Amino acid sequence: MTDTSTALSAVPTEQSVIDIAQIKTMIPHRYPFLMIDKVINVVPNHSATGIKNVSINEPHFTGHFPDRPVMPGVLIIEAMAQTSGVLVVETLKLHSQGKLVYFMSIENARFRKPVVPGDTMHIHVTKERNRSNVWRFAAEAIVDGTRVAEATFTAMIMD
Repeated sequence: MTDTSTALSAVPTEQSVIDIAQIKTMIPHRYPFLMIDKVINVVPNHSATGIKNVSINEPHFTGHFPDRPVMPGVLIIEAMAQTSGVLVVETLKLHSQGKLVYFMSIENARFRKPVVPGDTMHIHVTKERNRSNVWRFAAEAIVDGTRVAEATFTAMIMD
């Protein structure tokens, strides 16, 4: 097993924005569980930024919480994972191949400020390392320049 954790030079991909139609060819999630609207600043084998426009029309807000809607922390973590999945697929050129990225562990998750309807969340993910089909990422979610959440997680690519 070869360790491919050495970061490649930070040369941005030619594709500056991966839109929602392209995301749907890369990961299997669909509404209401597709948690990212686009991915920007993709540096293959290194990092990417997912964008999530948080809307009051999302179904989880009917119960979390009706009088004071707050995006559930687990869905923020899911947005991080989906952004990472897009980065992996873009890095390995696995578009439309039906690969799935499964969580193996989530560590050091911290939620610092509520995310509410009307917020635009920038989900920054950075690959820490990978070996074979196992990848480790550090992620943070930012709203209006303020870190609202962070986590480190490991995922496995499977058929």
